Amino acid sequence: MAQWLNATIAETIHWTGNLFSLKAKTGPLPFIAGQFVRLAIDGPEGRIQRAYSLVNPPDSEYQEFLVSTVADGLLSPLLQQLTPGDTLGISQPATGFFILDEVPDGDNLWLIATGTGIGPYLSMLATAEPYQRFAHIILVHSVSNAADLAYKDLIASFVAKYPEQLHYQPIVTRETSPGALQDRIPKLINSQQLQQQCGQLLNLKSQVMLCGNPQMITDTKALLEGMGLTKNLRRNPGNITVEQYWK
Repeated sequence: MAQWLNATIAETIHWTGNLFSLKAKTGPLPFIAGQFVRLAIDGPEGRIQRAYSLVNPPDSEYQEFLVSTVADGLLSPLLQQLTPGDTLGISQPATGFFILDEVPDGDNLWLIATGTGIGPYLSMLATAEPYQRFAHIILVHSVSNAADLAYKDLIASFVAKYPEQLHYQPIVTRETSPGALQDRIPKLINSQQLQQQCGQLLNLKSQVMLCGNPQMITDTKALLEGMGLTKNLRRNPGNITVEQYWK
């Protein structure tokens, strides 16, 4: 059974009206980049909780979460109202297998996300492991509007540190944005536009991680399987690793 840690909100970063990050002071907590915890707030009818990936790297003094407010959601509107000094429940230990330890080696690593699904990748990219294992890493982030491209400064710092290895490709589907592609991820892969823009192949020698909107995951996984890539399983290693807790 999970244990609960009472953390203190240190900062709320509002990216847009319904996209924000929570930063909670806890002291270092053990976890593997890519894992998630449950966040909880006690309400009149009991504890409300939901799974969120950790954005920060392991051993950080602060635990950070990227949250999209769901208008009729039970928890996200309450999380958005938290201010510094408020208390937030964080489950321990962190869990999940959407981690690089579970990903086989390959020529390149595609980190593909929609919306808040970019969170676990930011945690991974803040560690040394992806750069030690893969010659090229491609971070793909698809959002509806350019304002939803959170953490651009942090991503730019990663690219500046590893300019020969890391490529960041934003996708904005509902408006034109400089440097961004504008279509659904499966269409961009199928047309080769994504691969050409990033200057990397996506083939049987690639490793692909998918995190975000369930429909994106379903459609992209089906397309990749049609290209000959296979789902990565412990008993049968493959090319496609999927974040399961979105289901």
